[in-house]
Amino acid sequence: MASIVLVRDIMSKDIRVVRPDTSMKEVVATMNKFNIGSIVVVQSKRPVGIITERDILRRLVEPCLAPEALAARQVMTSPLITISETASIEEAARLMAKKRIKRLPVVNDSQLQGIVSFTDIVFKVPTLLSLLEEIVRPYHRTY
Repeated sequence: MASIVLVRDIMSKDIRVVRPDTSMKEVVATMNKFNIGSIVVVQSKRPVGIITERDILRRLVEPCLAPEALAARQVMTSPLITISETASIEEAARLMAKKRIKRLPVVNDSQLQGIVSFTDIVFKVPTLLSLLEEIVRPYHRTY
């Protein structure tokens, strides 16, 4: 019988974070410096939001707003969807597919422990690829 792979077994532990009052200019500079596509927003060591490249395009670039004029709290996606580090990777993949998200912050007692991404799962547990196909299918939102 195959063993269950847990989120903590494949999550990235070296994650970058910013505070809600961090300017978007600093957020973007941090993301560029570390070549990352998202950054977690924390308040008192608890994750409260996430900023992805898509958030920046939709909420900063498209409306042509000045990055030094906006704070992370104004661009972040919140409330944040998280998962426990003791959850199974299959559970994480199902949650990501259901919520149509590609990055999932990992918590333990509400404290940020890491982040698991669509890519982490595809490369480390390829048997779950069919479950994750839902995330990459074209999605037509109605606003």
